[in-house]
Formats: sequence, C-alpha cells, structure tokens
Amino acid sequence: MILKEKNGISFFQFPNLAGFSGIQHGVFTRKGGNSSKPFNSLNVTLGLGDSEAAVKQNRSDISQAMGGKELVFASQVHGTKVLVLSDNNSGWETGPKKPGDAIVTNIPMKPLMIQVADCQAVLMYDSVRQVIANVHSGWRGSINNIIGITADVMKQKFDCNPSDIFAGIGPSLGPCCAEFVNYKNEIPEKFWKYKNSSDHFDFWSISKKQLCNAGVLKENIYSSNMCTKCNTDLFFSYRGEGVTGRFAIVAGLA
Repeated sequence: MILKEKNGISFFQFPNLAGFSGIQHGVFTRKGGNSSKPFNSLNVTLGLGDSEAAVKQNRSDISQAMGGKELVFASQVHGTKVLVLSDNNSGWETGPKKPGDAIVTNIPMKPLMIQVADCQAVLMYDSVRQVIANVHSGWRGSINNIIGITADVMKQKFDCNPSDIFAGIGPSLGPCCAEFVNYKNEIPEKFWKYKNSSDHFDFWSISKKQLCNAGVLKENIYSSNMCTKCNTDLFFSYRGEGVTGRFAIVAGLA
C-alpha cells in the first residue's frame, strides 16, 4: 500500500489503482480527525455515540482530501443491494441515505464512501468504460457474494468487461483474527475450506476467489493484507475495541 498525506490526514492507496489518472481514491486511517476517545480521531459514522459536529467535520476533511466534492454514501445494512448512480437516476445521493452495501457510478466527481471497522471495502475500477464501484463486504455480504453481484451490475448496467476491472481489497479482519466459533451455524459449508484448525477464516482469499469467479484477472487484484484488529493504531476495529469509530474508504472518477 502507498501511504500519502494531505492536509494532515493520512491515507493509503492501492498500488494497482494509484497509477490511473481517471480516479481518485484513498483508504483513510483513523488519524488526523476531530473525534475524542473512543472514536479518536477520524471517525466518519454517525449514531455510534460520537459528536455529530466532529463526524461532519471529519467527513468534510476527507472530502477536501479527495478534491472537495460531496461524498456519496449509503446506509450500510450488511446486505447485497447494489446502488447505481448514473445520469439516468442521479439525485438520490443528496437525499436521505438509501440502504445498500455497494455503490456503482460512471459519473465523474462523485466520490463514493464506504465505512468500516473490520469489514472489507473492495474497490473495482473499469478504466475502459470509466466505471467505479465501492463495496462493503462484511462476513454476511461475503458469504452472499456481494462482490460478484456488484461485478454483474457493472456488466449489466455499464457494459463493463470484467477483464478490464482492477480491484483493491482494503484493510479488514485478517485470517489471524477472524475467528468464528459458531461457524457451523453462520457460514455455509462451501466456505469451510477457508478455515484453519483454530476456526479462523481467510476472507481475503474468499474475496479474491469471488473477484476471479466474476471474471476479474488475478493479476488485476491487490489485497492490502492489513488486519484491522492487529493495527488499531491505524484503523478502527470492532473486534478489537468494541465501542469504536469507522474509517473511510473513498473512490471516485476524476
């Protein structure tokens, strides 16, 4: 991952996406914000107990780091609904937040934000069709293949060729810490091959497989391989901290 800083805010970029002039993106850390403990300091989510003023300022600071454009985000519900923002339906992003866990757009200067604290954010960018997607993939979304569903939406709505898509898997709960003691009741058996003897699951590998199954080339996929629970100095982690904030992953067409 490539570490950058702008206006005192640190963020990472995926090496396979950083070279494209057609997009702006950032995997923001928890540092450089305005929130007090336990949400210190760049928490971007309301309704957790943090100061509303602090969250709004944090979002504004991230917006400035991404060029000053208004952030577009959804009400994440751990489902598989994909929201599409196009010239045919633009306008919804400025109203009440719609439930959904992935957003796809072909409109420039609409930075899409996903909020996480152990779940994966997965970016997908088609440099030929100029289409971008930002996906919230927690374990529930993962076992229901929200990644593959989003790739299908890119194909159906924007005629994307999966072989043109570059993808980045953000910091999230790694196989070192993704323990599921009740996995037999929570996770379908077809995913048990991604489990080790300590009931820890490798959701990074699951996401790579789902991207490949959707037609994304293996060489076009980059995984940060950064565990949020192991790196609470950089990222929020629900598993590691309990009451905590959410960090932002943002991507938009330039």
